[in-house]
Amino acid sequence: MKTYSAVIERCKETGYYVGYIPGFVGAHSQAETIEELRDNLIEVIQLLLENGEPDLESEFIGTQNLVIT
Repeated sequence: MKTYSAVIERCKETGYYVGYIPGFVGAHSQAETIEELRDNLIEVIQLLLENGEPDLESEFIGTQNLVIT
């Protein structure tokens, strides 16, 4: 079992959720709901893993809130 962190954003124009796995080339998707996006991302990752473990280009560390004054 392996865990991947997904970055999820919402497109203001379409209302769709867009998600990707940082550093994992090709691991991205979009959907109308977060639940559907989660399922789509899992499916994409499973398909990509059929070619073997990826050599991730980066490692997700986290997010920070920045206050600009």
